[in-house]
Amino acid sequence: MAPSVITVDFLVIGGGVAGLRAAIELATRGSVLVLTKDKQTESSTEYAQGGVAVALSDEDEVGIHYEDTIKAGDGLCRENAVKILVEEGPELILELISWGAEFDKEGSKLSFTREAAHSRKRILHSRGDATGKEIERALIQKARTYPSISRYDFAFTLDLITDGNRCIGATVLRGNSIINIFAKAVVLATGGAGQVYSRTTNPMIATGDGLAIAYRAGALITDMEFVQFHPTTLYSPGAPPFLLSEAMRGEGALLANISGERFMPQYHEMAELAPRDAVTRAMVSEMVKTNSRHVYLVLTHLDKDFIKKRFPLIYATCLQYDIDITEDAVPVSPAAHYFMGGVYTNVDGETGIKGLFAAGEVACTGVHGANRLASNSLLEGLVYGARAGRRAASYIEEGNVNTTSAVHAQNSAADSPAPAFDLAKTRSKMRQLMWNKTGIIRCGESLSIAKKWLDRKQFIMEMSCQNRREFELKNMLTVAHLITEAALFRKGSVGAHFRTDFRERGEGWKKHTICRKGKEVAWSD
Repeated sequence: MAPSVITVDFLVIGGGVAGLRAAIELATRGSVLVLTKDKQTESSTEYAQGGVAVALSDEDEVGIHYEDTIKAGDGLCRENAVKILVEEGPELILELISWGAEFDKEGSKLSFTREAAHSRKRILHSRGDATGKEIERALIQKARTYPSISRYDFAFTLDLITDGNRCIGATVLRGNSIINIFAKAVVLATGGAGQVYSRTTNPMIATGDGLAIAYRAGALITDMEFVQFHPTTLYSPGAPPFLLSEAMRGEGALLANISGERFMPQYHEMAELAPRDAVTRAMVSEMVKTNSRHVYLVLTHLDKDFIKKRFPLIYATCLQYDIDITEDAVPVSPAAHYFMGGVYTNVDGETGIKGLFAAGEVACTGVHGANRLASNSLLEGLVYGARAGRRAASYIEEGNVNTTSAVHAQNSAADSPAPAFDLAKTRSKMRQLMWNKTGIIRCGESLSIAKKWLDRKQFIMEMSCQNRREFELKNMLTVAHLITEAALFRKGSVGAHFRTDFRERGEGWKKHTICRKGKEVAWSD
């Protein structure tokens, strides 16, 4: 059966903070179709607990937020991108509040907290630890006020449709139907790829689909070696690696090894408030020293009522696993959390493919450098979602229009059966391999082992797929390969990328790695 065809002005792939903010920006400029892979609210935004960083408090300034972001990025932030983030962020947060977003207050003033690597209290939060959910609610509500915005939920994007070096739409699987959606401009906002690793804070849908389809279409992919591992996720038999917000350490929680000894002051001058990469590696060192699979997050010295009120979701979730965070030391270990790298864009969300724009975690403007400052991701989604939307609108107003002439998706459907292999086993093996060999601490030997295994699965990355699970595995393997190749190429340690065989930064470390389909990893100009 031939795919059905839909034509819109703007196609937004992804329904988190970046995709929704882009859609709202586009709503007065034409018809907008937003695709979500699962239900409407299922995105990484929904799970963002800690808050959103913004220089709005009396004690803060955008210049200080800028310096903190630059410092956390360990020398690899693109300074102009950071400047835009911190300068445009406050206005967009106030706009969000005017749309109905409710953040916690102390009296009549907004309440701010502090997280790791921040020198000021600048983290806005909602209902304690449900900030992402509140931001998403407000954006969905705002989007519904525009009749020009429509949605397809449970719509899995198989591939982008290109005509030469121009993106003119996407091929989508919805139910049992394949749809070719043609658009004058496409905004990619599909989030990250945490499911590539066996331990991750990311939802099940975070399989790197946007990264993979952009790569297959010929987009430039950059800085894929920089994967942030969140230090504190719940470690308990039968429990998923549930995120325990950075804000808990911001409010005074301490880290102790299994002997009950506090250790962070030995590793970093900022102790528990050190950047995430430093905290994560310190935890791994203590776990190795004590032959343990976890350390402890301790809040028992803090006021019980304050903890329950400040972190209601975390408190309730841990109780489900018989852990009372006000009375018990909480077993924690790191998990894959956020990708600093992604589809290369300029500060207006433009990729190297005409008509294709990207924003949020799938994109890489360079704002996060080698290590993202805590709670900058929601702000990035707002700022760069809006900027990508504005640029996509001006792109079509400049006379760039799409075509629906005999152009087909690169991998839309399969005419022949795929080679026989155990999909579930391959997926599981890949996630374990990435965790063990291309994870928090790496070396040339471990990375080479990962690369050899991935090379043997090349046939999956190149095959025509029959269903969503096969497409997801194909995308995950593609992303795993990009991470591993970039990590092998960067012979040095910087930010979240740490190699035991190259502990120093290495020659040319300030450059960014780039990869394009059919070419080897190289340094950017």
